[in-house]
Amino acid sequence: MLKLHHLRVGRSVFTIWLLEELGAAYEMDFYDRNEAGRAPPELKKAHPLGKSPVIEDDGFVLAESGAIALYLLDKFDSENKLGPPTDDIKAKAEWMQWLMYSEASAFAPMLIKLLLSRTDPKPPVFDGFAAGEVALQLGYLEDRLEGREFVMGDRFSVPDIGATYIAQMAQRLGEIEPYPNLQAYLARNMARPAWQRAMEKTGG
Repeated sequence: MLKLHHLRVGRSVFTIWLLEELGAAYEMDFYDRNEAGRAPPELKKAHPLGKSPVIEDDGFVLAESGAIALYLLDKFDSENKLGPPTDDIKAKAEWMQWLMYSEASAFAPMLIKLLLSRTDPKPPVFDGFAAGEVALQLGYLEDRLEGREFVMGDRFSVPDIGATYIAQMAQRLGEIEPYPNLQAYLARNMARPAWQRAMEKTGG
């Protein structure tokens, strides 16, 4: 059976969400962060980087959320309910862009903002950069969601899992208030039964 190595208070909960959306059978190993907020050394037994999420499937080990998502789609989504368009190369490329977005352009400024929230005084160079970049990324998502229920239109798909991760980070950091489309999007996605099951399985 497929195994997920789940680090509590981290992005691997979003892989659990995808597994629940897919109705896949899986098991989990749980890990707790240390006092510095880092993953414990035991996680390096699953993958040399000691990061999460990591999956194991019949001896095959895979890291990185985007790669894991594509693998899970190939394995469990035979009807392509959550995957990319297949009849339009440009639409597929756009879908891939949004899949990668949450861990590329969007994530770094959110991480810097998160780290700065634990720092006082805040280094002005980093604080100014993070403020501008966070506003840029959240404004980009806000505009994308204008007139759309989901990132790609009226159908929930895998890029919405990553975008929800960014929206949730924005909420935790107190940055989501100026973005009503993003607020509604986050609430809508967190009401999904699969998300609720993921929360139950991880202690939410």
